[in-house]
Amino acid sequence: MLSYIIRRTLMAIPLLFGISILSFGIIHMAPGDPTALMMDPNIKPEDMEAYKEKYGLNDPPHIQYLKWVGNMLQGDFGQSLIRQGTDVSYLIMERLPNTLFLMGVSTLLAVLISIPFGILSARKPYTLTDYSVTFTSFLGLATPNFWLGLVLIMFLSVQFGWFPTGGIATLNEPFSVWDRIHHLILPAFVLATADMAALTRYTRTSMLEVLKQDYIRTARAKGFREQKVVYKHGLRNGLIPVITIFGLMLPSFFAGTVIVEKIFNWPGIGLLFVDAAFQRDYPIIMAVTVITAVLTVIGNLLADILYAVFDPRIEY
Repeated sequence: MLSYIIRRTLMAIPLLFGISILSFGIIHMAPGDPTALMMDPNIKPEDMEAYKEKYGLNDPPHIQYLKWVGNMLQGDFGQSLIRQGTDVSYLIMERLPNTLFLMGVSTLLAVLISIPFGILSARKPYTLTDYSVTFTSFLGLATPNFWLGLVLIMFLSVQFGWFPTGGIATLNEPFSVWDRIHHLILPAFVLATADMAALTRYTRTSMLEVLKQDYIRTARAKGFREQKVVYKHGLRNGLIPVITIFGLMLPSFFAGTVIVEKIFNWPGIGLLFVDAAFQRDYPIIMAVTVITAVLTVIGNLLADILYAVFDPRIEY
């Protein structure tokens, strides 16, 4: 297993470089100039040139890329073009805990709700329960995050006042766990909705297939209770494909925070990325892109490892 992990890690290196080259090229081909958004229109031309020279904006794109890669390999993502003098690493580390907190709660919410409902649906196929779970799942898959978020804000926050409209805590209020949870509920639910629906569908399909297998029929013939047949003999095999899909979903949670954090004004990596994209702040965009690519690779690797853990027949 260790050799497999090392081999996969080495294979990911050229992939990450390829992603960074594509991202860098696309970002620099996009219209717009960060200096046009940040500079005083009355600034002297020589001061403008001095600024561009300081941040290497006058260098050819391939030189800029090589400098960026060299600094990144040393753990330096450069300085923000808009927030002058502020390290990108500092900005990311400042926002990352908020995003990880939101992702963690959303992931937990998706797993705790989707797997029991997927199993319930598989145990009672083609019944009212199954149809209700299936309808709710498709509704969750078809509902865009941004639309659901705006609707919940309009009704639950603005109309009824049950939840705050955004932010991570109430301004000018002392720290309170309940206040943090109160602000977290809506964004976590919106972020978890699509993946919750997808996991429910995958769990139902996988468990439905497992419950038709001969060894399940044999267990029932021996007189085991249905709970034991499902949860002891069926669940472990039924979760194998779900684990694979779940590993692949982890990056989507991170990507989903871009929209959710913007809607709920949640001070995380996603909000930082959106603001940077509008302001053409290249160092922040590249740093967040690389982090997302690394998470994708880790998610795939984690899925393969869990696959081997839950299925002893798999050897690497």
